[in-house]
Amino acid sequence: MYKPASLFISLLFGTCFFATAQKANKIHFRSILIDTHNDIPSTAIDDKISFDQDLLHKTHSDLRRMKEGGVDAQFFSIWCDGNKQNPYAWANREIDTVLAWTHRNPDRMMQAFTAADIERAARNKKLAVLLGVEGGHMIENDLGKLEALYQRGVRYMTITWNNSTAWASSALDETTRADSLTHAGLSAFGKQVIQKMNALGMLVDLSHVGEATFRDAIATSSKPVLVSHSCVYALCAHRRNLKDDQIRAVAKNGGVIQLNFYSGFLDPSFESRSDAFTTRHKAEMDSLLKVNPEPYFMQVYLFNKYPEEVKGLRPPLSLLIDHLDYIVKLVGADYVGLGSDFDGVNSLPEGLDGVQDFPKITAELVKRGYSKKDIEKILGGNLLRVLRANEKP
Repeated sequence: MYKPASLFISLLFGTCFFATAQKANKIHFRSILIDTHNDIPSTAIDDKISFDQDLLHKTHSDLRRMKEGGVDAQFFSIWCDGNKQNPYAWANREIDTVLAWTHRNPDRMMQAFTAADIERAARNKKLAVLLGVEGGHMIENDLGKLEALYQRGVRYMTITWNNSTAWASSALDETTRADSLTHAGLSAFGKQVIQKMNALGMLVDLSHVGEATFRDAIATSSKPVLVSHSCVYALCAHRRNLKDDQIRAVAKNGGVIQLNFYSGFLDPSFESRSDAFTTRHKAEMDSLLKVNPEPYFMQVYLFNKYPEEVKGLRPPLSLLIDHLDYIVKLVGADYVGLGSDFDGVNSLPEGLDGVQDFPKITAELVKRGYSKKDIEKILGGNLLRVLRANEKP
């Protein structure tokens, strides 16, 4: 039985918790939330599903859950791996798919090309649909194809994916295949690509690139850059994450770093737990690699097959906020945002099961004492600023 003092403390704690939750919810759904990286287009094509279906328990994303999560603008990733034949044609196929969803749902979705379009979509309670090409190989060394993608609505391009191009080196190749690279960083043509993107108003995305490419690109770009889905190297020493000097360089450039939710970029111990999981299933893994040599697809298959084991691999949500805190303490709240990588990763922090869970991030920011103004910047204001800066001639 409660003593009166204990009862009072319990009621006070419950009231404070409820008030904090209400505050977070109000901030979340009154802010413009922009996620700069979601891989549902390639997932939908591979699995023969559609974003405007109910995909709960099948994917991280669908249109209904975007609304539930308060997502106002989504950059859909236009991606294929470096082994795909005719990657430019594949890019256009994925763009066709995203625009088909948009045209089928004019009351709930609209294609956006500018920051003003995103704001208009939010006022009209529609999902703003934007496109980001993930990997410079998809322009096939042709500036004309780059411009054609821009005309279709592409507003950022990741300079490399894991594979290098003839004109830019990736983080994977710079760290694991340096001896086989013909060059590190940007070639003369690579610098022309950056300059063309600046002229068009297409954001230069430096996720996935090697450090040499990062330095060359940020030195070449005359406009603020984007890092669409990466985290902090000091907290998790993965080649896909940014070191302190890179974070400072993005801030000096006026760009923005959008945090990736993938467990392996957040938690330095995740990789060892994941390796132990694959070791337990080595025979099955080896069979899968004979069918498809890309390790990512093997991992996705195994993670989906053994969900109970996979639950134990997930880090706490607090680690994602730790990465955000780190950037804010290093350079300020003007240079960080969210780039989930939903439907492109096989493990996420506890509590982040899909796009419907974005409000949990805002709740954590409120708990850590972030102001309403800074939360609005993190959720979308910083990205809007960078997009506007790139739109200017």
